[in-house]
Amino acid sequence: MKNILQIIIPAGQKRERIDRYLTSHVENATRTKVQDAIRNGEVLVNNKSIKVSYSVSPGDVIIVNSNKPLPPVVLPENIPLEIFYEDYDLLVVNKPAGMVTHPAYKNYSGTLVNALMFRFGIQQLDPTQRPGIVHRLDKDTSGLLVVAKNVIALQKLSKQFALKTSKREYRAIVWGIFKQKKGIIDAPLGRSKSDRKKIAVITGGKPAVTEYEVLEEFEFISFLKLKLRTGRTHQIRSHLNSLQHPVFGDASYNGRIANWNGLTGKKKVFVQNLLEICQRQALHASILGFTHPTSEKELIFTSSLPKDIDEILKKLRKSKKD
Repeated sequence: MKNILQIIIPAGQKRERIDRYLTSHVENATRTKVQDAIRNGEVLVNNKSIKVSYSVSPGDVIIVNSNKPLPPVVLPENIPLEIFYEDYDLLVVNKPAGMVTHPAYKNYSGTLVNALMFRFGIQQLDPTQRPGIVHRLDKDTSGLLVVAKNVIALQKLSKQFALKTSKREYRAIVWGIFKQKKGIIDAPLGRSKSDRKKIAVITGGKPAVTEYEVLEEFEFISFLKLKLRTGRTHQIRSHLNSLQHPVFGDASYNGRIANWNGLTGKKKVFVQNLLEICQRQALHASILGFTHPTSEKELIFTSSLPKDIDEILKKLRKSKKD
């Protein structure tokens, strides 16, 4: 007997071919399997058969027939949250490193959504649903997120993020010294051909633009301010890696190499100590700004650096004086 998986396309989702969308949102799916399922009539959109080239839109209801067991339901969990701001329409959360934003394969508990369900009194969810999630941060990126508390707020906030009228600013510790202290990284991004879990600069990828500015320099490490003009998956991490300036501590994008660029002796030991402090990429979403969906007032929030990043900077500054 086949199980049925239902996916509701969230507000703010850009038009995207359904085979690509399902490949990235269904556990263990491949594009070939998805295309075969569509051609066999096993995928319906709004209760109608569709072609492989169909583009999903916000509000579409996708039904996928599956022979495999469905993922478990998502349950509320009493997880403490650092709330910067809250009213009837939204709340702003300071997400810690290590917390997944929304449930996905192998991460159906301990997520921000589990915590929000407890706070909002929601009993359980299909794992494909993401109550109030307007945007997300990678698991090991800390910082500010806005969450909508009703449908109208979700639609209006999602539109701001889609149109890039919101303000998103990051702080990062990265490898190397930049020749240009300010710059724009304009390079298209897509799934890496060598590793589908990673994002890379590729010909024909989606447009991606990141602004950077060097705030401090050390012997072989820089501290950056970064602004997003687009919001692609792993954008900052992959863009910096493409310039041979990976984010410090980033295991996926060459950031945890203690002998980076030939470091040896005391310098290598110093780096190893810093990596012990930072067990993730040293990337923090520090500033978040947007227009309130009801009052239309401009809101802006600032999050101070988390303990691990702050401690690394203190050690780097001390070593610079010594």
